[in-house]
Amino acid sequence: MPIIRPISDLRNNFNQISELCHNEGEPVFITKNGQGDLVVMSMATYEKLEALIELYQKLGEAEQESASGAPTISHKALMKKMRATIDG
Repeated sequence: MPIIRPISDLRNNFNQISELCHNEGEPVFITKNGQGDLVVMSMATYEKLEALIELYQKLGEAEQESASGAPTISHKALMKKMRATIDG
């Protein structure tokens, strides 16, 4: 369930909002005049979100490459090639 707080809490209870972000690992939605205005989250949560977005982008690129008919290699062949490279 999303955590929603008025903007006055951000000003008056910043430490409480910060603790919520860190302890819950979820963003806190800030409202202004009853309408959504801001989202506040911990750096750790933000970094996880950024990593997830980057992963989805890479997966999308891989799917496009696969759909375009690019040459592929089996897992077994790849591992054999990597071992040969490592062994010299």
